[in-house]
Amino acid sequence: MATRALRGLVTGGVALAAAGWALRDVPAEFGGKASGERLARMRRSPQFRDGSFHNAVPASVVSPTSAPQIMREMARNRALRHPAGDVPLVSAPSAPASADGVSAIWYGHASTLVELEGRRILFDPVWSERVSPSQLVGPRRLHPLPVPLGDLPAPDAVVISHDHYDHLDRATIRALLAAHSAPFLVPLGIGAHLARWGVPEDRIVELDWEEEAVVAGLRFTATAARHFSGRTLRRNDTLWGSWVVAGDRHRVFYAGDSGYFDGYAKIGAEHGPFDLTLMPIGAYSPSWPDIHMDPEEAVAAHLDLGGRLLLPVHWATFDLAPHPWAEPVDRLLREAKATGTTLALPRPGDRVTTSLPVQTPWWESLVATP
Repeated sequence: MATRALRGLVTGGVALAAAGWALRDVPAEFGGKASGERLARMRRSPQFRDGSFHNAVPASVVSPTSAPQIMREMARNRALRHPAGDVPLVSAPSAPASADGVSAIWYGHASTLVELEGRRILFDPVWSERVSPSQLVGPRRLHPLPVPLGDLPAPDAVVISHDHYDHLDRATIRALLAAHSAPFLVPLGIGAHLARWGVPEDRIVELDWEEEAVVAGLRFTATAARHFSGRTLRRNDTLWGSWVVAGDRHRVFYAGDSGYFDGYAKIGAEHGPFDLTLMPIGAYSPSWPDIHMDPEEAVAAHLDLGGRLLLPVHWATFDLAPHPWAEPVDRLLREAKATGTTLALPRPGDRVTTSLPVQTPWWESLVATP
């Protein structure tokens, strides 16, 4: 009896020690807090008032009182929210990068490498297993990564849309910092996170909406989105946004996370038209209708922007909403056919070009049945 008790104490102690070791980095995962000139610049932003950033069009977010209902919804039909088999991945795309046009490789969720006129832009790279401040808990990948982070070609710029864990990943940022020399382009305030994680100030480019910077011969403009921010319980202490990237002859738009709003028509009029748009189509719910688009709204926004080819992102990789796993892409396909919208529907890791988009319905055999 004493031996079993002693063994239990030892096992429990080891488990606690392991948990403590795994949780040691959680404070750093929360990121940094702006101060000095960074904070002063944030306070000068037209989007900043009363101590936080605000949307141009007000948006409701999930309230604490609705959390129990959402948890109940997420506890139901979990099998339907996962692929019924292994997601087919592409580790070596057969199509070459466009030398002077536009091509893109979607790695899953929002992580996408865009190749624009010979330059590479890496959007919202997340290579961790979970999107959470701890790798012990939180949404876990539904499919492996197509390629290790170290196998990516060197980016000319790394672009972040906002600071949520499924778009800004500390481990990935630190790995890119060590392996490459590309600057990090971020909305206001996110530079404080990067600085805490060791990124030098001369590699941080922080922009407000409608501010721009030229990097590697491309013009990057931070544009509006309808969303929110926060890596802790505190919200909206950093800015969120979308991005326009313009070369000499071609333009790309990345929406980040956003609900639908009339700002897309304005962005299209001022910065479009676009050869390629990267539009989020998943993680929508009636519980948060203002901050994530559904597939039909993504098509509407693409058309507002004057987009030529729509590459859907923000689906298939993490279980973040109550809808079935493949519902976003099925709804997107129906809406695209109804509106005459051209889609690229690659397997994770495959390359698409604006002249040769991939449109194979690879997900259809992976849909779980009730």
